[in-house]
Amino acid sequence: MEKSFQIENLAVKTYAETKSMGEAAADYVAGKLRTAISKKGAANLILATGASQFSFLEALQTREIDWKKITVFHLDEYKGLSETHPASFRKYLKERILNSVAPKKVYFLNGDAEDLEGELKSYEEALKVHPIDIACIGIGENGHIAFNDPAVADFNDPKLIKLVELDEACRNQQLGEGWFPTFDDVPKEALTLTITAILNCEAISCVVPDERKAQAVYNTLYGDISTACPASILRTHKETVLFLDKASASMVK
Repeated sequence: MEKSFQIENLAVKTYAETKSMGEAAADYVAGKLRTAISKKGAANLILATGASQFSFLEALQTREIDWKKITVFHLDEYKGLSETHPASFRKYLKERILNSVAPKKVYFLNGDAEDLEGELKSYEEALKVHPIDIACIGIGENGHIAFNDPAVADFNDPKLIKLVELDEACRNQQLGEGWFPTFDDVPKEALTLTITAILNCEAISCVVPDERKAQAVYNTLYGDISTACPASILRTHKETVLFLDKASASMVK
């Protein structure tokens, strides 16, 4: 680790390499899961997707964790995308971790459900009966957490999950990461856990590599706590660690 410091409640840890950042985040998350299992006999976990999570998810699979005692949720999913689409977050999570670790139970967000209202309602109910021990999230180039882009972010959201419209910056990020062939192919709407749902989690691991995230990291740490940069709200959470690599920390003071 190159540097460790705190801004308000938010612990920040920077690493020279993306791999060592992912390894450190995996150690932190595995520790939280083991603690929850030892206390309650089970643990509840939220997993994020996207290119930012590659090194973390790869490392997490190698940790000693009793996955048969863990219930998994995921943060968000595009509206109308089938589970077999290359950009599907359900597909991503199955291929990158879930198929190999085989958790006790996984609650998938079905963005292509015929009854979206029913899907949102049942997912919210499942969240209510499974208080989350740790959420694994990232930060978007526009400062979003999950798909809570600045225009739709609400720090006091009455809902735990909702359907949102994605802004242009968010859709461009998805295109830039190679998930879609053209901008027009990127869905305009998605199902997302709200900021309320994220802040309700006992602990949060926020993994943010890459130079293209440097400005969002700067705004998260040093800007106003405002929906202009939704991730800034993480500075108010009781137990959040922000894991950065050298590139994403390039603007950190």
